[in-house]
Amino acid sequence: MKKFKGFSIAGAIIGVAVVAFIIIASFLVIDGNNKATDFSKYDFTKVITADSHNGNIGDHVKGNPKAKAVFVEYADFQCSYCALMNPRINALVEELGDKVAVVYRNFLLSYHQNGTAAASAAEAASLQGYWKEYVDQLFNNQNEWYYATGSERTALFNKYFEKASNGKGDVDKFNADIASDAVSKKISFDMGIGQRVDISGTPSFYIEGQKFDFGNENGGQITVNGKTFVWDKQLTTEGFAKYFTEIVNSYYEDETETKTETKK
Repeated sequence: MKKFKGFSIAGAIIGVAVVAFIIIASFLVIDGNNKATDFSKYDFTKVITADSHNGNIGDHVKGNPKAKAVFVEYADFQCSYCALMNPRINALVEELGDKVAVVYRNFLLSYHQNGTAAASAAEAASLQGYWKEYVDQLFNNQNEWYYATGSERTALFNKYFEKASNGKGDVDKFNADIASDAVSKKISFDMGIGQRVDISGTPSFYIEGQKFDFGNENGGQITVNGKTFVWDKQLTTEGFAKYFTEIVNSYYEDETETKTETKK
């Protein structure tokens, strides 16, 4: 077989076939797990706690899990737009403090060859208490692992875990957990919810079951607590932050008014 610059066409074809097989196998496992779960028992708009159906791994939350305002983000770690949103969400959560919860749920896009592995690594890191730190590593270094092969990806993911845990994590356990049933169930569970919510792309943000459709060129609207927020075009970064903040603050307007009345 003819070779080009150190690799053969046959090897490339086999590599693509292996990746395709892994992706198909992953989605078959997800489908199988979902058929055994009664999703009608869960409120997709709230923080979902750990149970046997999600591998005893509950929703991951940035901010205050008990906040009145709960945004749910459906994302894929190999999605470039999700990577761009991550620091913006981190900044908004830090700014708004206890007022908001941003729930992260995995929604894997079938054409991302490393998306499942990345989600598995993040869930494995979560089992040692380093979910947020690891998520930041994945998104910040997305270009580095985006096209990585299996062995390259393993080395990179281990490096990120070392950094996320500041050298305190158990790397052997991390690698074992990546391939565990618990992690597989968690990802399958998230995907099952996303399929029922009818997610069409990532990142997608929802609040009270309504899509915060900031990327639609025709705009969108959301109504919470009797107040409607309307935008007539695709939102910029500043526009996203503005509406996100206003929507969150609307949940606390009554409290602000009560405090003002009390002071009078």
